[in-house]
Amino acid sequence: MIIYSAPLKENAQSATLLIFRVAFAILLMLHGWQKIQNYSMLSSVFPDPIGLGPQISLTLAISAEFVAGLFVIAGFLTRLALIPMAFTMGVAFFVTHAADPFQVKELAFVYMVALVILFIAGPGKFSVDNLLFKPSSQK
Repeated sequence: MIIYSAPLKENAQSATLLIFRVAFAILLMLHGWQKIQNYSMLSSVFPDPIGLGPQISLTLAISAEFVAGLFVIAGFLTRLALIPMAFTMGVAFFVTHAADPFQVKELAFVYMVALVILFIAGPGKFSVDNLLFKPSSQK
């Protein structure tokens, strides 16, 4: 059947990346927003898996989840923004929840895999990155 063998057109592929990019960034930003709202309560008890102290670890997690999420939604410096996001989810999965059953750390794993896929695929045509960094031969 043609539906299985026909490649996606460039616009459809970029629209798919846009939806995927925005959806995962919003979901991760919601986690960051919860941390922002509860900052004073969490700042002394937040896990410190890399030895920087709970307050710095919390601030880094907020930056990775919320601030970097804004960049990913806009598609601005997308791959650069995805690095701390994927790193944070990797630390959550492999370090913070290392001894936990998979059901507890599954969400961090799903986010990490999705973010790595986005890193590999790039932001797509519908992004600020494409407007700013597209080769001059394609402008």
